[in-house]
Amino acid sequence: MPTERKHPAAGERLHKVLAQVGLGSRRQIEDWIRAGRVHVNDQPAVLGQSVTGADRVAVDGQPVTLAAPAKTRLLIYHKPEGELCTRHDPEGRPTVFDRLPPLPTGRWISVGRLDINSSGLLLLTTDGALANRLMHPSNHLQREYAVRVNGDVDAALLERLRAGVELEDGPARFVIITDGGGEGRNHWYNVTVDEGRNRLVRRLWASQDIVVSRLLRVRFGSLQLPRALGRGQYREATAAELASVSERPAPASRPARSSSGLKPTRRRG
Repeated sequence: MPTERKHPAAGERLHKVLAQVGLGSRRQIEDWIRAGRVHVNDQPAVLGQSVTGADRVAVDGQPVTLAAPAKTRLLIYHKPEGELCTRHDPEGRPTVFDRLPPLPTGRWISVGRLDINSSGLLLLTTDGALANRLMHPSNHLQREYAVRVNGDVDAALLERLRAGVELEDGPARFVIITDGGGEGRNHWYNVTVDEGRNRLVRRLWASQDIVVSRLLRVRFGSLQLPRALGRGQYREATAAELASVSERPAPASRPARSSSGLKPTRRRG
C-alpha cells in the first residue's frame, strides 16, 4: 500500500485531513469542530466541511500545515514499566512521548496503550487514520502478551478463560493460551486477545482470582517485539512492516498455539 501523501484534494473532508496530519483521531477532531476549536480561513469550521491545500486551517489559534509528512512513519517502541502512554502527566511522571524523536509537523500517536505497570511492544505513528484503523474493534487485531501470574492455575481455569467469562463491560476471553514455563510465583503464560479493552488481560486473570505480577506485550497484529530492542528503545518500522499493517486487516485467525515463539522467562530485570 503506498504511503506517500499529498496536499488534500478538492472536496477532502477537514476531519480526515487533520487526522492524516496526526493531530488526533477523526472522532476527536469532529468534537473539536463542534467545540469551535477549528477555523478555516478565519471562520469557524463546520462538520463535513471540505478543504484544499490552499485553505488556511488553525486549531486553537495555531496554524496547521495541511501537507502531511512525505510518508507515514511507524515506530516500534519497547515500553518499559513506569512510563505512561499519555502525552502529559500532571504529576510529572515520565511518558512514552518523552523519548520519541521530534517531528517537523504533526505528532506521534500511540496505537492503543499499555498501563504504567506493563511493558513491551507499543506502536506509534504519524498517521491518525492508520492508528484509528489498527485500534478499531471491528478489525479484531490480535495482541499477544507474556504474563507472570500468582495463584493456582489448573486446566479447568484455563478452559474457562478460553471459553469466555463475563466482565463488568461484557464477555471476554483469551483466544490463545500457552504455558510459558516456570513454577510457583514465577509461572509464565503467553495469552492472546483480539480486542483492546482497558486492562483486559489483567481483568481476565483477576476474574479467576489470579494476580498478574508481570505483563509484557510481545505482538500486535503481524508485528512482534524485536529481541534486540532494549527497554526504552525504538526503531523505525521497515517498509515491509509498515505495509503489513497499512493494508486493511482481515479478521484475525485463531490458531491453537502462540505465534511469537518468545520465551517470557528470559525477559527479566
